[in-house]
Amino acid sequence: MSLVFEPITLDRQKEYSKYLSMCSQKTSDYSFVNLWGWAEEYGLTWAWSDGLVWIKQTVPQEVYWAPVGSWQGVDWRRCFDEHFTAKTLFNRVPESLLELWNERVSRLITFEESRGDWDYLYSATDLIELKGKRFHKKKNLLNQFKKNYAFEYVPFGTDMVQKAMEMQEDWCVWRDCESSEVLAAENRAISRTLSKWEHMQILTGGALIVDQAMVAYTIAESVTKDTLVIHFEKGNPDYKGVYQAINQMFLEHSGSKMKWVNREQDLDNQGLRKAKLSYNPVGFLKKYRVILNGA
Repeated sequence: MSLVFEPITLDRQKEYSKYLSMCSQKTSDYSFVNLWGWAEEYGLTWAWSDGLVWIKQTVPQEVYWAPVGSWQGVDWRRCFDEHFTAKTLFNRVPESLLELWNERVSRLITFEESRGDWDYLYSATDLIELKGKRFHKKKNLLNQFKKNYAFEYVPFGTDMVQKAMEMQEDWCVWRDCESSEVLAAENRAISRTLSKWEHMQILTGGALIVDQAMVAYTIAESVTKDTLVIHFEKGNPDYKGVYQAINQMFLEHSGSKMKWVNREQDLDNQGLRKAKLSYNPVGFLKKYRVILNGA
């Protein structure tokens, strides 16, 4: 029986989150917020079958993501035989699911690392305290921001959405989003997420205000009891140290009870990779590309 794919909808987010909670490894790609925000950019759809939520990407080409649910109880050979053909590609497959597939159906798959999709994992305590030589430059920039600007940190709520949308428009002018499809796509994903803020059940965030204007904001969610994922983080480049400030202050206010901070992928962008490495990750949530070989 073929899988029946349909648009990702807000009314099933709570149901979807239950399936995600069953996964033994939860990477940032599979949070509902991420699926919703990027659904139009990647042409994402989902199908509910076999006790799993199957995810299909149709833009720029058709490829599947890892299914979401209780992986251990699945008859993978039957699922692959029933729903897919040889040469079907799965992207963003978390390491723990790949290990399970290698145990159960190793002859049916070929795989390779997908370094650009790896999630960066940090110690929440490290990013809040910024202690030692490793974080000297970050701490220095944070202190400069605190010294130079009469700022206010505020939790992100519905009343912040409009200001964030306006700042995002300005940010796109500063970064010339129109000349970069990657930045333009991210801008659309942010707008799509912010526009439905009141319907998102698990979003949190923070913002920095200077002279009644928003100069930075961050949008995040907890994907496990001890891990916070930072989905979007933007700052006005005219304010020196603004990124270090929003990063540290948000975690100090809303992430102090968390053990880990997931700052998502670098997508093989070397500038982004350098920036993410500069915060001294303690590890990665590795992901892989998997091709079905057929029976």
